[in-house]
Amino acid sequence: MSASDFDPPSSPPYPQTAAVQPALDIPPGFRAFPQATHRGSTVLFNNLHELRAYGRADSPYWRYGLHGTPTSEALCQQLAQIEGGSHALLLPSGLAAISLVYFAFLKAGDDVLVPDNAYGPTCDHGAWLARDFGITMRRYDPMIGAGIADLIRPETRLIWIEAPGSVTMEVPDVPGIVAAARARGVRTAIDNTWAAGLVFKPFTHGVDISVQALTKYQSGGSDVLMGATIVNDEALQDRLVLTRMRMGWGVSSDDCYLVLRGLQTMPVRIAAHDRAARELAEWLGQRPEIARVLHPALPDCPGHEIWKRDFTGATGLFSVLFQPQYTQAQIDAFIEGLRHFAIGFSWGGAHSLALPYDVPSMRTASAWPPEGKPAGGLVRFYVGLEDPRDLIADVRQSLEAHLR
Repeated sequence: MSASDFDPPSSPPYPQTAAVQPALDIPPGFRAFPQATHRGSTVLFNNLHELRAYGRADSPYWRYGLHGTPTSEALCQQLAQIEGGSHALLLPSGLAAISLVYFAFLKAGDDVLVPDNAYGPTCDHGAWLARDFGITMRRYDPMIGAGIADLIRPETRLIWIEAPGSVTMEVPDVPGIVAAARARGVRTAIDNTWAAGLVFKPFTHGVDISVQALTKYQSGGSDVLMGATIVNDEALQDRLVLTRMRMGWGVSSDDCYLVLRGLQTMPVRIAAHDRAARELAEWLGQRPEIARVLHPALPDCPGHEIWKRDFTGATGLFSVLFQPQYTQAQIDAFIEGLRHFAIGFSWGGAHSLALPYDVPSMRTASAWPPEGKPAGGLVRFYVGLEDPRDLIADVRQSLEAHLR
């Protein structure tokens, strides 16, 4: 070949180059409601000055797709606005968000307090860190309130709160716990998944970090795994950002789009979940097979008065305790006899769910059943978007078929 064979072509370029680097001229002015879905691992800089400036005051916002895209940033800002925070971070799951808080704020020799009613993996993660990483994890009675001051040690660095407990539904005195923690310089983190950032505002009560599983109501379709941390303090956010970067955690822009779409209807859906769940819970409270209904909006739930003081509503998750004469086999048969309630863990979607729990095996720091009232096995209900009349009829037929 001669040198002339390598002369640059006139416009347009060769087809192979055009396939990779097309010369596009897209007319401006397209507007639509959905946030655009930006997919990309490689983020482009305009010049080397921008590349080398990253991390300084004059650096560009975007660096690498793992750390964020305009799509994920839109979701972060919307989540923070809903909950009343200033900064949010996205994680691959709710558990990843919990893990991020542990790794960001604890080191060997530190102590963490975890409530007895916490989401099981929160406790498991703390136990793993205690076994392999040299921290101390202690469980506490979720109804301890300001009395938690007596448990705080000089090395205590973090107190977890769950409001309400995701299985046993106790509503803790969050302001009391936070005040005791702040008096000793201890950070607090709350699992606010039940409230979805809507019906409980943790930052108005002084909580430092809120964690949510966006897998639940924010998605609403039972088809996305994602979590978030939300804070109202830039220094806390910086620490979380650095830890997430070191852990290499990121989320898909396509999943962000699905959650952004779900957020538009979340308040309306949660209002519907709340109405239907209360209707079913109140009906169950009249059934002879049920010893106690653990729904924060109903008087028989521990912490009900706190719920009335601090919450603006409820959602679709609650539990019931059966009368002590019923065996676990009978309760299992009742669940399997339900037609409109599926068996599965991850709630927050359109479909109702029911699960049994062995609560005594889950607790180490507080008595069960609550207040010593006699009770048998626990079933947790998640009420979806079906007509509550159908759900009540379904529960009735299974109670009468299997608990007589």
